[in-house]
Amino acid sequence: MKNRLRVLRAELDWSQADLAAQLGVSRQTVNAIETGKYDPSLPLAFSIARTFNRHIEEIFESEGKAAAGGLAASGAGL
Repeated sequence: MKNRLRVLRAELDWSQADLAAQLGVSRQTVNAIETGKYDPSLPLAFSIARTFNRHIEEIFESEGKAAAGGLAASGAGL
C-alpha cells in the first residue's frame, strides 16, 4: 500500500519516534508503514488520519487502484 506518511511527517518536522509516540506504536512500526512493509490496521489508519487531520484516502492508496481504473472509487460494479 502506498502512503504519504513520510511526507506528512516531514512537513511537521517530526521524527519517526515523534510520530510513534503520538500514535502509541513503536518507531519500527512507523518505519515499516512508511516503507510499505506493513499495512496498518484500520484503527491505526484512522489514528494516523486524525493525527494529520486528513482523510484516510489522502494518506493511503491501494497500489491496485490505478490498475482497477478507479472503478472502486466511483462505486461502479458495487
